[in-house]
Amino acid sequence: MSVFKYAFVWNCVCILIINIHPTTSIENELSECIIAGPGIIPNRVVLPARYFFIQSTGRCNISQAELAVELKGKSEHGPCRIWTQILDRHDGSFIVRYKMFQYCDDMEIHVTWKGFHLAKSPYTFKGRIYAEACDCPLDSIDEMIADYQCSTDVAQIDNDLSRFHNVDFSQVLSEAIKRFSHAGSYSFCHYVVLSNKIHRRCYGQHVGFNMFMDNILLSLSRKAILPDMEFLINLGDWPLVKKNVVPIIPIFSWCGSTETADIVMPTYDITEASLECMGRVTLDMLSVQSSPEIRWENKQDKAFWRGRDSRRERLNLVKLSRRHPELINASLTNFFFFRDEEKTYGPKEDHVSFFKFFDYKYQLNIDGTVAAYRFPYLLAGDAVVFKQDSEYYEHFYSDLKPNVHYIPIKADLSDLVEVIKWAKTHDEEVRQIGANGRQYARSHLLPKDIICYHATLFKKWSQKLKNPVRVLDQMTLVKPSNSTDKRLGSCQCVKKISHMEL
Repeated sequence: MSVFKYAFVWNCVCILIINIHPTTSIENELSECIIAGPGIIPNRVVLPARYFFIQSTGRCNISQAELAVELKGKSEHGPCRIWTQILDRHDGSFIVRYKMFQYCDDMEIHVTWKGFHLAKSPYTFKGRIYAEACDCPLDSIDEMIADYQCSTDVAQIDNDLSRFHNVDFSQVLSEAIKRFSHAGSYSFCHYVVLSNKIHRRCYGQHVGFNMFMDNILLSLSRKAILPDMEFLINLGDWPLVKKNVVPIIPIFSWCGSTETADIVMPTYDITEASLECMGRVTLDMLSVQSSPEIRWENKQDKAFWRGRDSRRERLNLVKLSRRHPELINASLTNFFFFRDEEKTYGPKEDHVSFFKFFDYKYQLNIDGTVAAYRFPYLLAGDAVVFKQDSEYYEHFYSDLKPNVHYIPIKADLSDLVEVIKWAKTHDEEVRQIGANGRQYARSHLLPKDIICYHATLFKKWSQKLKNPVRVLDQMTLVKPSNSTDKRLGSCQCVKKISHMEL
């Protein structure tokens, strides 16, 4: 009897050890996963779509299957309404992004795999978390820059602003009207931000692109009290301010060139994609990172390009593609500038989903009317970019190095075939260049980075102005859209305790 008793106890102990040990081991392994990004500090960073990253590391090796993210909290109407999405980057890491439709009190973020929490999950936040549409600004742009951990040491901004000191804006405006408002050939807007209200007056015939400037200013003004300031924004493709024409007028543009002195800001394309993330756009700097998985060795080792006929070199590229179909897959999708040559370079091809571009190892970035605004998305995808030498640049180009972040090709494409042949025989080196470009895009061109660039630029620009800012006659007050107005009704602002008060 006693023998049976001890055997029973021993069996029980064995069973107990078997049940507990694997659970403890899994928890320890999953705690080694890394979770980071602005979306994991929603009490400090407000974005249209918040996002954070999950990285497998060490013993923590997870897949998207059974990976779950749950956000909990309460609002005036019950549980918070939050749309969540998980994007697989196919490299052991994932992007989690979520969109809030109202404020949320006492939020919790649960990140689990097979029911077990990852890293330091759950993340809990006492107090109120605001949605993008909530007009609950911090006391100053400095406080926002600190909370968002924005870089204030931006070489492109400092270089662009270095020409201007104690700016008398009345003279700037009069000179710009005299130089650029004739015959409707140019379009620009004069913006005034005063007491965190936005006003503008536009000049020229085609001023519809002012909506892009309206949207980023409204978004920033909901996040922080903006400094009083005024500036001019060029609504056209080409930069306006020639370096050899004096006086040099401070004008903000979405594109710069080696021959001009415009103050460059992020393009309307990447800015709008950042503001409409998980909204009315499908291509943005987060979604492009989840291209369908095709391993590098299974991608086609050809150069790929699709686009419209906005530059002669694009037509020449089609000609090269026909001569070397084993190296280049390039076609035009629309004819506008060279309609009389459609018979030669057509027929035009159907549009291809941008996500399908990355079935090919080599992506071609060829100028259009100015710099090709697809460059950030090409960098972020799983490929390597062949970039045409160009006089035009976007706000981040000066950070990039040829043969480190991208492979350079001559402006006239005369060396393209030779460079593609070189790439085919230097696969590992080319793959590393692609990885470097991708890492740069992930570190510097995501939605928070685009918002930060604007915030830093506006702060530094406001310090250049000499005269008090005032609203002029015939200026229009910029207001949120009706849809935003409706969402604002669900926000109740609660004063945030600043770091200094803490």
